[in-house]
Amino acid sequence: MAGLQEVFTALVQKYTDDPHLPETLWQEIRQHYSDKKRHYHNLAHLEHLLGQLSAVKDHIEDWDVMLFCLFYHDIIYKASRNDNEEQSAEVAQKRLEALSFPPAKTSRCVAQILSTKGHAESDDPDTNYFTDADLSILGQSWDAYAIYCQQVRKEYAIYPDMMYKPGRKKVLKYFLQMDRIYKTAYFFERFETQARENLTTEFNTISTTPAPPKAPA
Repeated sequence: MAGLQEVFTALVQKYTDDPHLPETLWQEIRQHYSDKKRHYHNLAHLEHLLGQLSAVKDHIEDWDVMLFCLFYHDIIYKASRNDNEEQSAEVAQKRLEALSFPPAKTSRCVAQILSTKGHAESDDPDTNYFTDADLSILGQSWDAYAIYCQQVRKEYAIYPDMMYKPGRKKVLKYFLQMDRIYKTAYFFERFETQARENLTTEFNTISTTPAPPKAPA
């Protein structure tokens, strides 16, 4: 499979004659996703997404929109903010407008990025494929999921456990209460069962309060 930069460059070259713009836009993406505070939402995450989406490429209606969504959906990511999706969508819109990407396609990309805020089911099949791919880490093996948990915790290192754990439990409960975590048949069949097992295990682990130390005799 082609590397991220190669894929992005080929994508951008379809919409501009400026020989420098693909490199300029790529360096912006690389810089954001390589931030030292990113432990999960980084270039490795994009590579994972590209692999997951490439497996269902034949089911995707607009592959170019999907790719732009992939590259820009987490370009803004700060643990202290609750509007990362909106900020990322705004960056995507500005960059796509600069490329003279068709307005309808730009709007679709923006909507797909915003959909990652709640991962709710969409009327747009492409959006469901993207949000499912974005959540595919939840359905990996427990060992891979445990590494993901550690990476997310590092991204939220500014918060002590007394603040982080209630927030994390709220996120886990949100997904566990969904009728279906994965909205497409492809991802549902592959990851739903394992994802629920992983989420439940993490929730129970967080909920377990260590017993207080015994008083000396």
